[in-house]
Amino acid sequence: MEKKWLVLVLAMITLMIYPVSAFAADGPTSPELQIGLDTVFTFLAFILVFFMQAGFALLEAGSVRMKNAGHVAGKTVLTLAIASLCFWAVGFGLGFGNGNGFFGTTGFLYGGDSTSASFESLAGSDVTLNIKFLFQMAFAAVSLAIVSGGMAERAKLSVYIIFGIIFSIVIYPVVAHWVWGGGWLSSLGMQDYAGSTVVHLTGATAALVATILLKPRLGKFNKEGKPVIIPGHNQVFTVLGVIILWFGWFGFNPGSALSPMGGFFGHVAVTTNIAAAAGGLAALIASWLYFGKSDIPAMLNGVLAALVAITGACAFVEPWAAILIGFVAGAFTFMTAQWLERAGLDDPIYAFSVHGLAGMWGAVSTGLFATPELAETTGVGQAGLFYGGGFHQLGVQILGVAGTFVFVAVLSFIILYVMKLVNGIRVTEEEELMGLDISEHGTYGYPEQMKLITDSESKTFK
Repeated sequence: MEKKWLVLVLAMITLMIYPVSAFAADGPTSPELQIGLDTVFTFLAFILVFFMQAGFALLEAGSVRMKNAGHVAGKTVLTLAIASLCFWAVGFGLGFGNGNGFFGTTGFLYGGDSTSASFESLAGSDVTLNIKFLFQMAFAAVSLAIVSGGMAERAKLSVYIIFGIIFSIVIYPVVAHWVWGGGWLSSLGMQDYAGSTVVHLTGATAALVATILLKPRLGKFNKEGKPVIIPGHNQVFTVLGVIILWFGWFGFNPGSALSPMGGFFGHVAVTTNIAAAAGGLAALIASWLYFGKSDIPAMLNGVLAALVAITGACAFVEPWAAILIGFVAGAFTFMTAQWLERAGLDDPIYAFSVHGLAGMWGAVSTGLFATPELAETTGVGQAGLFYGGGFHQLGVQILGVAGTFVFVAVLSFIILYVMKLVNGIRVTEEEELMGLDISEHGTYGYPEQMKLITDSESKTFK
């Protein structure tokens, strides 16, 4: 106790001898404090977006059968590692480096804050370049996670690796450059605040192509061609996954402000949250009307679809419009998922419905509901159709959606089709029946439970 009092007295004497004003001269200036605050804010946003990978792992693993759960969860870490290295080596430079209207030509093998002159498109914020790189890398990793989800339960592990590398090096960065890196869509004023088009439509379009080329899982359609329900093995996992993704979206959308100053990120957080809530309820109601019972997976997909839709619009629309955007996304995604499945598409996590079609709706919605005040605040584009902006912004949004879809679809098809011809992209029928946990990795994600199942099947056949 005596030592504590002594320290306190010495501290008081020191302050009297050296007033606080004397320390101020050597302390950080106001601009330096703001840069530090903005950088910490953006780093926390990066952490939230990075943590979304845990949500994808739980959502996708819970949505597949037990014999594939370990494989699906594990490939989430694999694609995260691929995206991290490839985006560092080439993707960041191609997406945000100085260049032309289609891709960047500087900043490859990213070298840190000292290379800021190579990334003029990111000069609008004083956040350190290292944190900007991490933040953008996390977005690229999310887009790749969407791609891999559509391939679940029948794609070779090598497909995730090879296509993941090419996607992270070329496909995603080019679209990012078009919209965020000073490319041609940026010059037109396309509004995509946090990536309805750049992140979600890009990933979902590649997933759609992969799903078509892989063809349906064994047993997904009966002899009459009607879809058979293949339930996921753990609905609790999928619920937890969606909650984590919802939580992480507060880094995705509000974090894209790159600063807490002025509080604008609060508006983005509000529109994001209420849109997600509306989407979940809309999908639940739609499933109730369609099935006669409320469907939990439908509600979860409705939440995600609404989050996808509001991702691009969150900074441009008022709260009432955010609710409408989320509600339409949730109901629309449920109906399109049913239609695509009846049309013969086997998409285990409904990647294209949730991230693709909802992403399109989110992009188009700003062309309808963007207010002139919010467009001026963000400094991107013009007011939407319903706010006196005419058809200009709506036309730009539609052009951006169409251009992105065509580019990603064509390039993905070429890459995957060549891979299919050279070495195949789907596991054998025997490997698919035994499960990718054992065929690709030599062990099950649920070894005790799977041993009981295989033992029971063996006794049955004897």
